[in-house]
Amino acid sequence: MSVEKRTQSIDLSHHLSELSKARATSPLKGLMKYFEQPGILSLAGGLPSPAYFPISDISANVLVPESFALTPTESSTSLSWLWKLFGSQNTTKERTQAVTIPKYPAVKGDINLADSLQYGAAVAQAQLQDFLKQFISEVYRPAFGDWTVLIDTGNTDGWSRAVMTLCNPGEGVLCEEWTYPSAMASMIPFNIQPVPVAMDGLGMRSDDLENLLSRWDPLSRQMPRPHVMYIVPVGQNPSGSTMSIARKKQIYDICVKYDVIIVEDDPYYFLQLGTYTLKEDRSPSAMPSGKPSADESKRYVSTLTPSFLNFDYEGRVIRLDTFSKTIAPGSRLGWFTCNPVFAERLERQGETSTQSPCGFGQAVITKILTHWTYDGYIRWLRGLRTEYQQRRDFFIDCLAEEFHLHAVPAVAGVWEGCIMYQASSKVKKSTGMTEKYSARNRTMFSFVPPVAGMFVWMRLHLDQHPSFAPGDRDTLETKLWTKLGENGVLFGPGWMFAANAMAEDPDDNDSGHFRISFSNVEFAELKKAVTIFGRVIREFFQEDL
Repeated sequence: MSVEKRTQSIDLSHHLSELSKARATSPLKGLMKYFEQPGILSLAGGLPSPAYFPISDISANVLVPESFALTPTESSTSLSWLWKLFGSQNTTKERTQAVTIPKYPAVKGDINLADSLQYGAAVAQAQLQDFLKQFISEVYRPAFGDWTVLIDTGNTDGWSRAVMTLCNPGEGVLCEEWTYPSAMASMIPFNIQPVPVAMDGLGMRSDDLENLLSRWDPLSRQMPRPHVMYIVPVGQNPSGSTMSIARKKQIYDICVKYDVIIVEDDPYYFLQLGTYTLKEDRSPSAMPSGKPSADESKRYVSTLTPSFLNFDYEGRVIRLDTFSKTIAPGSRLGWFTCNPVFAERLERQGETSTQSPCGFGQAVITKILTHWTYDGYIRWLRGLRTEYQQRRDFFIDCLAEEFHLHAVPAVAGVWEGCIMYQASSKVKKSTGMTEKYSARNRTMFSFVPPVAGMFVWMRLHLDQHPSFAPGDRDTLETKLWTKLGENGVLFGPGWMFAANAMAEDPDDNDSGHFRISFSNVEFAELKKAVTIFGRVIREFFQEDL
């Protein structure tokens, strides 16, 4: 939608919670607007003097944006993986450039510690605001014109603020049937309950959402029809699915019809990894120089599935972004993109809780971004995508070496519409001078390679366990999880990702789940973990060879 055709956001203030409506401007923070007035002699605030900040400047050696290749460099042979396992990837000298943040600016308007480490408003510093506005305009392209930006201390803080701003006790929040547990844990103590919506291979099902909202009975449900949705549309946590453009449009239209606010939690947006290809089907690829350029930035952005913001002509999307997955979680820095009414209420909440994010983190990240420029940051994101794609591919390749994987279409459930891999034990058979492997019939687990994010969502076929009995699912899942932990491998237990852990899924009552992260373990450790997992699960299913 062109800028000329963009509409302004509609009035959605009726969605504000009673708590949010009651928030007034913080008396002291309300003075901030005067501090920037030229020539003002401020004796009003309790601001310490920057002269007594014990840091004269901060210097950092920042990686260059083109530090990582843009395409995987492995060939289809196992020798490349041996290089990854035992090569010198961790000893390669990093290419860096030095940046310095002084206490006082050499040029008016430059990033400086006197401002960054001072008390401030619960909004981004001016340089960061400018960068984020360009970034959002170029990458997300909101369909309404009066969107605004507000910083927070990451998406967990962002969601906590959003749910308190929009929901009253006794209400429900629409979410995927499997979802991020911390998001649910932050609202349940306030008597705000998850309302799960069924999923398929593209994430939340639009038909199930329509049926749920159209047939909602407040009396039998003992709560009003939900007017807020929490959704992770890219690299869905934990399933790894990514929602298509058509599905997003369907869900957005349903939310317009039933007046639902969409809170789009999208930390894995730039880790859209593409479809997994078996190792033997991959071809070698060259390593381009990948110097940052505007044309390359545009081409890359065009490959990303659009945000809900891109379809949001009413201003009913609150998008949560974070630097946790693209720069560093410890920076504790993220941002909202939303309509100005919601932003003002979210800012009021931040004034009396987190205030502004840590000045050190905000100053350093802003300096990195302005040093890299927009095209440089896009180049960095492209390289990150390739790095995590290689980690995903290597992890699944290890599973393929340890187990017999049989590809079948998933016709129901959370993976409906995807190609699913069923894993069974390999049986070694000697045939003259060669050894071949066949598979046992028992499927121990299955999974769909994620197309985005950092996780493999694994379904355990516990009904195939020799001692399985109806109702034994949770016990067996916990036993296997514990046995893995005792052998030095820790997976995420599946039960914690259920949106409503008390509800049983009648179509899937014979299986447990694990969420397995491939993002923060090096290749040798990934290989070792899969080897241990193979031994433990074969013993668990009594398939020792």
